[in-house]
Amino acid sequence: MDETMVAQVRRFNRVVTQQAGVLNDRYLARDRPVGESRLLWEIGDGRDVRSLRTELDLDSGYVSRLLRSLEAAGLVTTERSAADRRVTLARLTEAGRAERDLLDERSNALAAELLQTLPDRQRERLVAAMADVERLLTAAIVRFAVTDPDDPVAQHCLRAYAAELDARFDGGFSLDRGIRADPADLRLPNGLLLIAMLHATPVGCGVLLFHGAEPAHLKRMWVAEPARGLGLGRRLLAELERRAAEQHAPAVRLETNAALTEAIALYRSAGYTEVPAFNDEPYAHHWFEKSLLRQ
Repeated sequence: MDETMVAQVRRFNRVVTQQAGVLNDRYLARDRPVGESRLLWEIGDGRDVRSLRTELDLDSGYVSRLLRSLEAAGLVTTERSAADRRVTLARLTEAGRAERDLLDERSNALAAELLQTLPDRQRERLVAAMADVERLLTAAIVRFAVTDPDDPVAQHCLRAYAAELDARFDGGFSLDRGIRADPADLRLPNGLLLIAMLHATPVGCGVLLFHGAEPAHLKRMWVAEPARGLGLGRRLLAELERRAAEQHAPAVRLETNAALTEAIALYRSAGYTEVPAFNDEPYAHHWFEKSLLRQ
């Protein structure tokens, strides 16, 4: 990694942490550090503690200590879920809701104070740059994992994929009408199902089917609407190509519908070449292939 780039990231982190006031144990002039205040804000109307830990990427012991401190201050209560005793729910007390409202007010005031020090043009540049950094940082924490097709996360993604195509295609879409892939086809060595995760939320998927020395067949590629604009589609495609190369596939091929104009543009820009139809997929209008062999 370029040392100059690494140094810039570290300088940026130092400026942000100082400007945001997180170096002070009394964040926003309250009697608690930023970790407790952030957890208080995230609990909001009530949260599953496990999902909080995953979303904030925090150690379970650390979250437990934060919750005990907030409970001791009378700001939070915790209890076992009636539906699942393994799940712990955290809720704000009346005092906790009042404290959260105060944190909101002071956070808004801190942000406004920062913006007011700049002239209009610089203020607009700063806010636009912050939005860009937010998108890029969000993209950077997306992780990919091969997932069993019977896993609930995998089923969620495949249902979302089918629902979107059903809404976008003339005449709708049904997985039963197209070329099917049985669960066994989505497990190595026959194939794989790759899921993109943003914290604990699935935000994309793609399927590879392997055919020995023949090209790998890419299907079911989908990116969730909230995750679009992050460059995730291109990253997901590149990761699927990498996994296909690991299985010694000489190429990747796929078919797509004419309604998916953004997908067609992605494939072409990623080096895919349109080829004659290689199957009788009823929803396909275009067929593409890309060699994975080094030139």
